[in-house]
Parts: sequence; C-alpha cells; structure tokens
Amino acid sequence: MTGDSSNLPALKNWLKFRHLSLIATLARTANMHTTAEQMGLSQPAVSKMLRDIEELFGFPLFERLPRELQPSELGLVVIQYAERTLNDAQRFTHQLDTLRKGGHGYVKIGAIFAATAAALPEALAEIKRRRPLLVVELVEQTSDHLLHMLEHKQLDLVVGRFTHARQQHRFDFQPLAEEPFWLVANRTHPLSERRDIPAAELTEWPWVLYPLDTPMRQMLEQVLSQLQIAPPNNIIETTSVQTTQHLLQHSQTLALLPEAVARQQVEQGRLCVLSTPLITQPLSFGILTRKQEAPSGNAQELIDILLAGRAQD
Repeated sequence: MTGDSSNLPALKNWLKFRHLSLIATLARTANMHTTAEQMGLSQPAVSKMLRDIEELFGFPLFERLPRELQPSELGLVVIQYAERTLNDAQRFTHQLDTLRKGGHGYVKIGAIFAATAAALPEALAEIKRRRPLLVVELVEQTSDHLLHMLEHKQLDLVVGRFTHARQQHRFDFQPLAEEPFWLVANRTHPLSERRDIPAAELTEWPWVLYPLDTPMRQMLEQVLSQLQIAPPNNIIETTSVQTTQHLLQHSQTLALLPEAVARQQVEQGRLCVLSTPLITQPLSFGILTRKQEAPSGNAQELIDILLAGRAQD
C-alpha cells in the first residue's frame, strides 16, 4: 500500500457516492462477488475500485480473509462515515421528491414502546392535522437500537433514553416524562391473589424480559442485586410487546412492563399487578437529537408539539 496521510486532503475532491456505496455494500455483504452482483459491476471492477480507494486512504479498509472481508480498525471509521453520508443523502432525496410532488416533506421518528403508548400518538395526530401531506415514518425499538440509528442519520429524532453515559456527548436530551413500571402476570396466575409475595419467590417463575443492554433490564437486575436475589434463569428475552402480552395471557410468565403498555390489559382484567416488595423506580425518557445539528423544520415542529404536551401535563 503506497498511499499515505498526504493523500487525505484530496479525498473531498475524489471520493464519490459510488465509492461510498461500494464501501457500505462490502461492509454489509463481506463478499466481493455478492457486492458486484448487487451493484451491477464485475468482480474485477469491484476489486480495482476498492484497491483505488485504499490507495488513496493509505490503509486497508478490509482484511482479505479466506471466506470473507473483515473491516480493519480504521476501515470501521470509514464505513460508518459512508453509511451516515448515504443515509443522509437518501433522506434528502426522499424529502425533495415528496416536496416536488406537492407534499410537505418527510420525517422519520424512533420511539420506545412507552412513548408510542402515550405521548407520541397525540403529537403525531397534531402534526398531521397541521401538515396533512407530511410523510411520517415511525420505528418502535429499544433505546440502544434507536440511538444507533440516530447516530447514523437513519432517524430525525428519537423519543427514548440514554443507555450509556458516553451517549451524552453525542446527543442532546430534552425530558418528556417519567415511565413507571408494573410487575404483571395473567389474572389466573397462582400469585395473582396473594399479597406481599417475597421477591425471592418471584424468580422461581418463568419471566419474559427486555434484553440485557436495555435500561429497564439493567434497572431490574440492580434491584434484585440490592435484595441479594439472583436474577431469574427461566427467561425469554424480547422487545416485542405482542409476544410479551401473548406469553403473559397464555402461560404463567411474569413480566416487568411500562405502565403505559400494561394499563389497558390490567383494566380489561386480562393481567394483574402483583403485590410484592420488588420496588422499581421510574425511568425518564425524552427527545434525543444529534448534537450540533439543527433538526429539520418538520422534526422541530414535532419536537415543539411534544414539549408543549409535556407542559400541559
């Protein structure tokens, strides 16, 4: 590899979207042949283009392993830049096309399940009342996934929470609400009629839990640790609300759910809130946006609606 850092200033004049697309596709497929097929190129052309890109950067983007390509340490930085730039361009193209056809643009939002059960639907209804032709896309996921998408410019904003302290350096946060949790089970569960159930007894039952890297799971395990109780070992991990509710209704599973998610099932008599000394603290959630980057006009209007709704509450 003959390139060096002196080549880097020339990147802004030489690096094109087709190069970024090649880098992102190679990262996704880890295979020259598959990349060539997806991009409509020959494999030798893909190989040459990659060599040219690496020559300019002055370092390999991928390690050539026997069966796959694996990003190098510096290659990962380039791949993330390529993905962010391509996502940004895709959003711009989509918005421009919508405006050209007489629409009011496009906004893509990520939200945790508690937000979609309460605060967000009213805000979406209000922004659609104001801008009927605005295209709104909503992604429901856990905060860790949503913040990854936000960082890579796959979302305009997130209604969620930090999952790691280092994220505070990358995103701005405006609080919206506190999210309380209920420990619930099927109304016919053997624990449903009992009072003051010992916390240690709860872990003897099957549980459906959020994944380990979510704040809600971390909070539960911290509470159990403070009580010197081992976490349950008969578990199913999922972020799916529908799967969780099905398991609760058709088995003797326990689950810790946001109040906004569980309330309707409890009021309808399908689930019950268990009486236990296992006390969990509410977790706050709010609006997250990329630091040092102003939201689009549509995203900012939605943010203003959400903040106004918080003020009224």
